[in-house]
Amino acid sequence: MSFSQLAISTPILRALNDLGYSNPTPIQSKAIPIVSQRKDLLACAQTGTGKTAGFAIPVLQLMEEDKKEQKPVRGIQVLVLTPTRELAIQVEESFRDYGKYLPFKSMAIFGGVSQVPQVQQLQRGVDVLIATPGRLLDLISQRLLSIDSIRYFVLDEADRMLDMGFVHDVKKILQFIPAKRQSLFFSATMPDEIKQLAARILVNPETVAVTPVSSTTDLVKQELIYMDKEEKRDGLVRIIRDLSISTVLVFTRTKYGADKLSKYLQKSGISSAAIHGDKTQGARQRALSDFKEGKIVALVATDIAARGIDIDELAFVVNFELPNVPETYVHRIGRTGRAGNSGRAFSFCDREERQYLRDIEKLIGKKIPLRKVEVAELV
Repeated sequence: MSFSQLAISTPILRALNDLGYSNPTPIQSKAIPIVSQRKDLLACAQTGTGKTAGFAIPVLQLMEEDKKEQKPVRGIQVLVLTPTRELAIQVEESFRDYGKYLPFKSMAIFGGVSQVPQVQQLQRGVDVLIATPGRLLDLISQRLLSIDSIRYFVLDEADRMLDMGFVHDVKKILQFIPAKRQSLFFSATMPDEIKQLAARILVNPETVAVTPVSSTTDLVKQELIYMDKEEKRDGLVRIIRDLSISTVLVFTRTKYGADKLSKYLQKSGISSAAIHGDKTQGARQRALSDFKEGKIVALVATDIAARGIDIDELAFVVNFELPNVPETYVHRIGRTGRAGNSGRAFSFCDREERQYLRDIEKLIGKKIPLRKVEVAELV
């Protein structure tokens, strides 16, 4: 199936062609027709499946139809809620890319930076707003922003919203948007709290599910390396050097651990930067841009900070520390093996992490292939 078979309008198809997109992913082929029919949608899709295009493309098309049918809207038409600044920026970039031949303006708002430029841009007029909950509620409380004209509402990464304690904020935001709207709900997992929130947001929704979170794609070659905690830093350096790795995303459990590891890599002659919630927005964006542009080899990240990282050509991911939540493992290695490309995911495991490993292997339903610590064996 191609995008042209999904009855997508010419301006959007032209933009997709510019991006080199020809065939939709499974979530896109399922979600786009449903959204285009102006139905509410409940979608279970893990990161890396192309879900952003699954809602951005049809929403832009509906806006285009509204304009042609002379249904003018004064104010913001689309609200997308995301849990992190990085994801908000990524989603806004997607709307801008897919809608480059359409007359709609999009922007992202988030905390951690001055609100002044954001307010000034809002005052100039915005059609599509991508926001993190805290900054959105802050601007609403200051009467600097109104969302009472919303026609299309998207809740993205709902399970991460729950993890980060944003569900109460989401419920508050719902009070400010019209009851008559089209709502789209995306989540990688569906625990009971998420199902209850979906029931509150959606009206007679269609449901789609693609690649359950408990599964890992065959495009990613997974490899487990047992080593003591003290050996991990040198082990990472050896892998990067011996495999001539040009870009690698490295996961740690803590912000302090990310900073410490990044500094060690720098001292070892490997260009690196850390990205986590305590970094300023400017520092996070610089690190992400440098990584995407190949200016640094290693980006060391915590899980929440990495949620918005979307790089199709990323070939290597390293779990420097195994996550204590098994679903997080699937999200992490899903950062590679994207857009049809293959990838490799190395996981370091010390004695204290053996239980985490058992939980992960139980979730994914298989043993992670074991590799000896000698890097020569990894080639």
